[in-house]
Amino acid sequence: MRQVILDTETTGLEVELGHRIIEIGCIELASRRRTGRTFHRYLRPERAIDVAALRMHGITAEFLAEQPRFGDIADELMEFIGDAELVIHNADFDLGFIDAEFARLGRPQRRISDSTRVFDTLALARQLHPGQRNGLDALCRRYGVEGSRRELHGALLDAELLLDVFLAMTGGQGALTLESDASAPNAALAARRAERPSWPLLVRRATEAELAAHERMLEALDRVSGGRTVWRALEPVP
Repeated sequence: MRQVILDTETTGLEVELGHRIIEIGCIELASRRRTGRTFHRYLRPERAIDVAALRMHGITAEFLAEQPRFGDIADELMEFIGDAELVIHNADFDLGFIDAEFARLGRPQRRISDSTRVFDTLALARQLHPGQRNGLDALCRRYGVEGSRRELHGALLDAELLLDVFLAMTGGQGALTLESDASAPNAALAARRAERPSWPLLVRRATEAELAAHERMLEALDRVSGGRTVWRALEPVP
């Protein structure tokens, strides 16, 4: 399964007030492993950047003045996304801005979510951690992902953090022991045989409470993923 982790930075929070995308960062996964492919562009918004937004990402109008417009990279972006499932934190925000950018190009009105599957990690976090803070920084701290104390936000940086949070929330690291350079053509699993201990293995069975908690987790994943929870497919038929 191919997935693309996506994040954006913008001139402000309100797309309905004409705020624009100034940075897009995407990371490609295949079967929950990094492929080494990324898409990262800064964009000229042709409007002012809110002071509050500037404090968050530190991207200045002077820097963006030499960057391409959204229309210059729109086809390249959609080619990168292709048939992948998009993984986004607070998907309505990012997709709302992307849809607005496409609408400005005068192309036939089309919501990106109408043709692309979307996995919203914020919706999953609210299912798994009701009543708690579920912003990306809070999830980084909860799942032990380094980087939540960064001074400035950035689309590709936040996509990197979201990737690690997504893997942790949905079943753990997917790269296993892949070599660090997953983009290398001969990257392979660095597997080695584990030695069996000489003493008898202790088998601990799950308690009823643990089984019930596991079932609640699977139900939450089913709701968010549209019934595509991998564990369900791997469970033996009773």
